[in-house]
Amino acid sequence: MIQKTLDVNSKAGLYPRLVTQLVQSASQFQSEIFLSHNGRKVNLKSIMGILSLAIPNQAQITIEASGDDEREALDRVVETVKSFS
Repeated sequence: MIQKTLDVNSKAGLYPRLVTQLVQSASQFQSEIFLSHNGRKVNLKSIMGILSLAIPNQAQITIEASGDDEREALDRVVETVKSFS
């Protein structure tokens, strides 16, 4: 298992269009990928799970990946989050 903590730099936080992009990125991998915010952890392949966190701009999130392709999965998801700014 590997993880990385980063800040969300989108004016509106993680709104549905951005969440869809995240889920699409995560769904390309076999690894289990989770997103944590304010003590809650959801599957990054679940649109509803991510939206339920109501992540605002400048929020700190942690991405966690576990599996055979965890390094590639984490790198891709982090790259996707960074592209939101």
